[in-house]
Amino acid sequence: MAMAGLGYRREMADWDMSLVLADFFEVAPENWIRRDRSPLHRLRASGRPVHLHGVSLNLGGDSAIDHSFLRDVRALMDELGTIRYSDHLAASGDAHQLYDLFPIPFTKQEVQRVGDRIRQVQDVLGQQIAIENSTWYTNIGDIPEPDFLGAVAEWADCGVLLDLNNIVVNYKNHGQHSLQEFVERVDLTRVSYIHVAGHEFDARFELFIDTHSETVEEQTMTMARQLQRTHGLQVLLEWDNDVPSMDTLNQELTCLTPFMTT
Repeated sequence: MAMAGLGYRREMADWDMSLVLADFFEVAPENWIRRDRSPLHRLRASGRPVHLHGVSLNLGGDSAIDHSFLRDVRALMDELGTIRYSDHLAASGDAHQLYDLFPIPFTKQEVQRVGDRIRQVQDVLGQQIAIENSTWYTNIGDIPEPDFLGAVAEWADCGVLLDLNNIVVNYKNHGQHSLQEFVERVDLTRVSYIHVAGHEFDARFELFIDTHSETVEEQTMTMARQLQRTHGLQVLLEWDNDVPSMDTLNQELTCLTPFMTT
C-alpha cells in the first residue's frame, strides 16, 4: 500500500525521480492546466499515483465558484487517473486571485455558507473533494477550530486532508489545541490522507510561519506514524521553499515509512 508521498516541485524537474523514495506524488493543478504534463505522466508510468492539491478554489471567499476552472480540473483528474482533489479551508481572494490563504471565521454561519460552496464544487466535479485545515495568524469566531473543520466537512459531506504541521503552527502561535487534542476531535473516517512539513519562527512578527522549508518536527512525525499504524492513513511530505537535495528528502520520506521507530 502506498504510504509516504511527496509534493512534486519544479526544482525536481531534472531529477531521476525513480530514485525518490515516494509511493505517490501531489501537485497543484493550477501549475499544470494547459501546460506540458509529460513529467506527471512519467511519474505515473513509474507506478506511482499523482494527486491534486489546489490553492485557488477560494472556498471561504464570496466570489462565484469558477466552474470553468473546475471543468479543467476534472479533465486533469481523468487524464491522471486520480480521484484525489483537495483545497484549503480558507479564502484566497475575490476580486483578484492572490494565491494566498486567509482564515474563515469559526462561526455557525460560516459552516453553512462555506459548506454550501463546497457542495457546489462537488456537484460540478461529480465527486467528493477534501478540505485542508489551514494555518492562520489571526481569526474570530466561537467554535473551536477542530469542531469547525468537522462541522464544515459534515455539512458539505466532504473529506478532510489533515495537515499536522498546520495544527502545530497554530498551537505554537495561539495555544488553543495541541496536536494530540486536535487529532482526538477529528473524525478520522473522513480523512483522505495527511500532510506533514516544517516551519520557521519569524522574529519580525514573533510568529511561527508555515514555510514548508524545514525538516518535519519530531512530534509531527510521531503523530503521522501513529495515524499510519492505527488508521492506515497515507502521509505526504510538503517541502515548497528552499527545496533540499534528494538525499535529504529521501531521509525524511524514510522516517515516514510505517513501523519505523525513532
